[in-house]
Amino acid sequence: MGKAGKLLAMKSQSRSTFSRRGFLKKTALGGAAALAAPSINVLGANDVVRVAVIGVGGRGALHIKSLRAIEGVEVVAVCDPDAAKMNWVRKDDPNVEQIEDFREVLDRNDIDAVTTAAPNHWHAAMTVMGCQAGKHVYVEKPVSHSIWEGRKMVEAARKYDRIVQGGTQQRSCPAPQEVARDLADGMYGKVIWVHCMKLNQRAPIGYVTEPAQIPDGVDYNLWCGPASDDPPMRQKFHYDWHWQWNWGDGEMGNWGVHYTDDLCHMMGWDDKMPTKVRSAGGRFLWKDNGETPNMIFSLMDYEGIPVIVETRNLPYSSDRSTHGVYMGSQQGNIIMCEKGIIKLARGGGKSYELDGKTTIKKYSGNSGNGHFENFIGAIRSGKKEDLAAEIASGHVSSGICHLANASYRVGQDASLSEVKEAFSAHEDSANTVESVLGQLEANGVSVESMHLGPELTFDPATETFTGSFAQEANAFVKPLQREEFAIPEEV
Repeated sequence: MGKAGKLLAMKSQSRSTFSRRGFLKKTALGGAAALAAPSINVLGANDVVRVAVIGVGGRGALHIKSLRAIEGVEVVAVCDPDAAKMNWVRKDDPNVEQIEDFREVLDRNDIDAVTTAAPNHWHAAMTVMGCQAGKHVYVEKPVSHSIWEGRKMVEAARKYDRIVQGGTQQRSCPAPQEVARDLADGMYGKVIWVHCMKLNQRAPIGYVTEPAQIPDGVDYNLWCGPASDDPPMRQKFHYDWHWQWNWGDGEMGNWGVHYTDDLCHMMGWDDKMPTKVRSAGGRFLWKDNGETPNMIFSLMDYEGIPVIVETRNLPYSSDRSTHGVYMGSQQGNIIMCEKGIIKLARGGGKSYELDGKTTIKKYSGNSGNGHFENFIGAIRSGKKEDLAAEIASGHVSSGICHLANASYRVGQDASLSEVKEAFSAHEDSANTVESVLGQLEANGVSVESMHLGPELTFDPATETFTGSFAQEANAFVKPLQREEFAIPEEV
């Protein structure tokens, strides 16, 4: 039997397993748990908060470590559809239960909260089901795999009165908090434009012509969950799903969301998304099974303020010695104001006079240490207002990334002159195009065309696209979900 045949057999076996188990009615999406909102339990200072961690890869391991360091918190269970990934946890602590189906976790009355570091396509469904089951939820970034999913997460948190924290830990960093206060106080005057970016390096994911081997012990049906159970066309089963649309959101959703979240935080945009978006870019240099762009830049209109959001994965030179760079920065936000320029990234930053050299103020940060402590503290107080990254803000910052990707996916190849024209209205956007082309040239990549998305109009009130290309773009607002794991309209 070939790889494809083995995969199909495994999928069939997985489905029959689920049929025998049946849905856990108490925690199934839209099931009995949705009939009545559980009352929130306010835990006292001496009460132990019992937590289960779902998804125990690299990020999940950090969840476990961070939670164990908090006094009064006990990690009682770990969960992953890849049974082998959980073994190290038991070696570390033999008392921790290993559970493959997270729905069994949600059915436990002795678990107060869950944290999820599962792949992106599972974030929303696990959060909604967790709220339905009366659990508090910490969900990794991006909090959703689509804009519609994010809204359902907010609705579930409100309906069931749950504490739901997004994994954008820089919300717990003092630097963006201080910048937000200074901008609100008018210290820098009017904001003229913002450039939000993550310019790093990644290697290609490799090229295969047959589906990857499903690792022994992986329940592939459960691993895919709401997403299509298409065969995984990639060399490495784990992690590289980030760069395939069915399961991941590219670098926009992986790293870009940290800085779109800082953007919303500092600018006071936690309750609104942009009204226009246009993206361009491509997957340059690499021949691999990755689908998401390794160079993408998006121009957005935010209350009349032009905002560039971009991610790049190629080096700045052919010898891979340096990352990409824009205005002397490789990551974070550059906020151009009437009275100064703010440059802030993970860990802190500075503001400068308009000459770009004379320092006005230094902002010190800690990269968001204490984010899990903030989550546990809010569980104890029972107040969502105590959260640094309440799910509503995570919905917006993740939504910005989804908007950028939507324009790109609706687009088509265009000449460089068309791309330049599309981004010519603002100095920063025009400079971005030239910067990207310069970086491609430094890698020996000569391009005559680039993938160019249309300018899409977005209605923040309805969270849908309107106008030209609305039908095509709205297909990405609410993607199709497999019935067994689908989030219902009424959560």
